[in-house]
Amino acid sequence: MRPGNSLPTLTMTLLHPGMRIAVACSGGADSVALLRTLLDRRNELGLVLSVAHMNHGIRGEESDADAAFVETLAGKFELPFHLRRADTPATAAANREGLEESARTLRYAWFWELLAEGHADAVVTAHTLDDQAETVLHRLLRGGWTEGLSGIFPALEADSRRFAGHAKPLILRPFLSTTRTEIERYLQSIGQPWREDSTNRDTAYTRNRLRHELLPALAEYNPGIQHQLAQLATLARDEEAFWQAELARLLPSVLLPGKAVRGGGRATDTLHSNDSLAIEIERLRTLHPALRRRVLRAAAGRLGASLDFNETERLLGVCGLSESTKEKSSRPGAKLEMEKGLRAERSPRELRLFRAESQSTPTNSNASLPEYPLLIPGTVDAPAFGIRIEASLGGQPAASLPEAWLRACRPGDRVTLRHSRSLLKIGEALRRSKLPPAANYPVLEWQGEIVWMPGVAIESTLTRNAGLSVRSTPLGESVRV
Repeated sequence: MRPGNSLPTLTMTLLHPGMRIAVACSGGADSVALLRTLLDRRNELGLVLSVAHMNHGIRGEESDADAAFVETLAGKFELPFHLRRADTPATAAANREGLEESARTLRYAWFWELLAEGHADAVVTAHTLDDQAETVLHRLLRGGWTEGLSGIFPALEADSRRFAGHAKPLILRPFLSTTRTEIERYLQSIGQPWREDSTNRDTAYTRNRLRHELLPALAEYNPGIQHQLAQLATLARDEEAFWQAELARLLPSVLLPGKAVRGGGRATDTLHSNDSLAIEIERLRTLHPALRRRVLRAAAGRLGASLDFNETERLLGVCGLSESTKEKSSRPGAKLEMEKGLRAERSPRELRLFRAESQSTPTNSNASLPEYPLLIPGTVDAPAFGIRIEASLGGQPAASLPEAWLRACRPGDRVTLRHSRSLLKIGEALRRSKLPPAANYPVLEWQGEIVWMPGVAIESTLTRNAGLSVRSTPLGESVRV
């Protein structure tokens, strides 16, 4: 809050007179405060306002009541009201993704649609400094790179190809310097009610555990932890912009197409049109370690893959540039298999990266096997695997949890075993569990993580925090794996 002013601080860099703004309003404190703040300042700023609300259909009557609240609020101030209804649970199930992820995808797709149809020049969302801190902390815990630690960007620009010939629409976050405490204090001072989402205190969701458990614990060590994390996002964002400019300048001279051939030149069609890039190892050696990692990750990104820290170090090891990798792995002829069909080969002079989906799947025996959705908690029969799966929880959650999927294992799947420190491929996990290898071994995937396999002791923080237990029983004469 600014001294002598009860209005929360707005970041106004990208706001200009005459701008048509659609305020994304869920009915919660943050978005209601954003709407009221813009209303109080619209004459000063010269803004034309409307209100946009998406009913995700997740909480039944509660969601409908939220939509009615926002519509009434818009009507009170005679503002145009845009409403979109969505069946988010059905979309999440169809796309095999979590509810939060699916809700965000649907919401932003609608925002861009509003902009494309000319209803507004910008959509503003009420992301706060608290949201920024939670996002940075979450990504830090998951092992994010600098781009991940950049957190929530103050502005998102539309794809120029979609809006060619028009002023580029934006999604803006003008509350990123404002705390949730300041926002609630402001609403109370003007007597403005808001809606409370019942799922916001459900600690089955990671973000809620960060908000209600981890951040308060960290605040005991540093009361300004939220501001520190938000500042880290700003630093990371600027650092990332610098490095991206450096990469744009450097990559054309470092990344080589295809494969070197005798007599000079390069072959680009040896993998049946699969993309292929190479990097001269001695050129890579001359670069700073920070730039080496970025070059490798950029090369993988051009081939449609995203490298984590360990995979990047493995590639550096093949080049003889990582102290954590045994020397023999850097000899010519060394090969690596990584996520999403990405492969690496070491020659005497080069590291070559390529996509080889046709080589990544040893058998197509699991291609036609069905996938079975499993409600959490719930039960599902899986005749293709000859088992019935029952998922139960130690305590009843305040809201339904995302469903899991029982499916056959895929190339690139990895799990962590109890008493193991690293992710293992399925074949290695079976070997360590003294089980025979199987190309179509059943796995249970939940919220992007494999949390169960029959006969394999998997270590999962996700299931432990949720109190999830899984049990399987045979299905009589059904086909067995």
